[in-house]
Amino acid sequence: MDFFGEQRRAVGQSRRLLVLFAIAVILIVVVVSGIVALGWIAFYDGEAMTRGPTPGEVIPVAVIAGLITLAVIALASWTRTSRLRQGGGVVAQELGGTLIPPDTTNPSYRRLRNVVEEMAIASGIPVPEIYVLEQEPGINAFAAGYTTSDAAIGVTRGCLEQMSRSELQGVIAHEFSHILNGDMRLNIRLVGLLFGILMLSILARMVMRGARGSRDSRGTAPILMVALAVAVIGSIGMFFGRLIKAGLSRQREYLADASAVQFTRDNTAVAGALKKIAITAQGSQLAMADGEEISHMLFGDGVGYSRLFATHPPLMDRIQRLDPGFRPEQLRDLAVQWQRRRKAEQEAEEAAELQDARNRFPGGLGSLPGSEALPGGVVGGVLAGAILAGGAASGSGTSAGEAGSAGSRPPTDTRDPSVARLVANPSLDHVRYAELIRADLPEALADAAHMHDHAIDLVLAVLVDAAGRAPAAHLERIAEHRGADSRAAVEALLPHFAQLHPVQRTPLLAIAFPALKRRPVPELMAFRELVDVLIHLDGEVSLFEYALGRDLASHLEEARHPSSARVFGTVHLPEVQAEAATVLAVLAMHGHEDDEAARQAYLKGLYTLLPQASIPYAPPQDWVAALDQALPKLDRLESVAKALLLEALLATLHHDGRITTQESELLRAVCAAVHCPLPPFLPQQAGGN
Repeated sequence: MDFFGEQRRAVGQSRRLLVLFAIAVILIVVVVSGIVALGWIAFYDGEAMTRGPTPGEVIPVAVIAGLITLAVIALASWTRTSRLRQGGGVVAQELGGTLIPPDTTNPSYRRLRNVVEEMAIASGIPVPEIYVLEQEPGINAFAAGYTTSDAAIGVTRGCLEQMSRSELQGVIAHEFSHILNGDMRLNIRLVGLLFGILMLSILARMVMRGARGSRDSRGTAPILMVALAVAVIGSIGMFFGRLIKAGLSRQREYLADASAVQFTRDNTAVAGALKKIAITAQGSQLAMADGEEISHMLFGDGVGYSRLFATHPPLMDRIQRLDPGFRPEQLRDLAVQWQRRRKAEQEAEEAAELQDARNRFPGGLGSLPGSEALPGGVVGGVLAGAILAGGAASGSGTSAGEAGSAGSRPPTDTRDPSVARLVANPSLDHVRYAELIRADLPEALADAAHMHDHAIDLVLAVLVDAAGRAPAAHLERIAEHRGADSRAAVEALLPHFAQLHPVQRTPLLAIAFPALKRRPVPELMAFRELVDVLIHLDGEVSLFEYALGRDLASHLEEARHPSSARVFGTVHLPEVQAEAATVLAVLAMHGHEDDEAARQAYLKGLYTLLPQASIPYAPPQDWVAALDQALPKLDRLESVAKALLLEALLATLHHDGRITTQESELLRAVCAAVHCPLPPFLPQQAGGN
């Protein structure tokens, strides 16, 4: 999946949606005004009947009717959209979804939670809230929200009961594709806009019911006729609304299927889920009455529209794209095979996946040291490897030293476009590595991450453990701000960090995020202040501390105000070249002990980003404040510029042929701040490849 290309596509589709909606609304307003005008003429009574109404009498009535219609549509759309702005969890709750309990012992729930957490870790985003639609026997799932910070994933009871672990992983990977490529935001807007048109039909039916109960048949006849006409127009509006929804949705489903295969490297997983939909009696149909409103957000067709209105491609077409040799007559044999599948086989499958993860990374998590650098000759992460491969492939013989020499400029064709494609684009290795990270988490820390009452204490414990030098002072501040109970909870968690590898810290925080963001707003505001106090307590801010604070601030703010997040920017590089240079200088300063090496690394990144720029290396003294000022401006960059920025960041970090865990954490925090989620760096793999 081309993340930046999909961003541009999402922007284009959003504009197209607004244009189509505006056209539909204008046509509806014009037609309603015309019908009201005709009704006014037809039922003009009294003395005026002999001469008929004048244009001066008809036009104001028609204009008022049009304005009322426009106001109804706008108010209904605004009201619905405002409700949806509360986050993806609102959609799941409206559909009857139940949030998975943090202390659940239900094997199906735990399996679902594990799969979602692994996919989130592999994708480099916070773990979404997870809901189960208990009353839905059909096989379906959805992702809802505006951003990765407020996202929610819902699955039906049928999906949990019918899917194997690999098939469930394929379904969740499909939904993560919608989260990562911007489909969720478009889907939410579509729900809000179309609700305004639907409201016309609802109000018209209410008026008709009221008019029928009136005794004054002569007086209510015009009202009935106008209400009937508006109801018909509203139905026509919904007709076109469904066409718009279908047109925008179908191709995205093919893309999400393909992306899920890319994540899992297993076309049988998604294809198997689709085949099970085909052979089960309920299929993917939803029993709820509100299924139509979110039909375009589902994994499978939830309402059973005709092909004209279908928001999903035909089921067999999707299956055969993933499994070209499959034929419909094979479904009967598959049904018999699946009925014989036992629970023990599912458990064996889960164990086999974890063993595959351990085989891929025989050194375990210890392969990626927390304090030692990873040599460039070994696998320093897929992203760093792509930078080196890009330089080799470019045919450039320019060395780092030559790049920094006076008057020299590396050729512009050294930019490797494959690097940008790694953003929001995890591979199977990332998924398996995420399984290993999650499976090897200390149980006490994993349990605390899932508990609403302990998530804040867990984050504070991460900070205290990372500080290392003066935990007593940190604990005193925690007691001052949150009380003795919170201090005791943090102290109880600290011994378990001896079993936590440094690469597990960021994933642990991602797992804790759903529980964290559900805390009351005043408590979260006080918590953020305390985090800032702890980060600056010893007078120094480490890379990890900055990354943690930055991630918390941005994700919690977006979770509170998801619709205000600017995911798609419009700013061009020349407008923010000073801010880009600042970020490159900070990365170079922290990634290289020698000043000259840092300068060379900075120049390598600068010339990757802005080949003609001549901005000297000047690392800021207060690098924390400098980053805080620069990142919001860089977040407004348009997608092509963001892709180039990412290449420059990686070129700077990997200039010395190594990337430490703390450097990778800072890089991922910077990427998250500019809405470019980055998969985790991978340790050295078997065979050295």
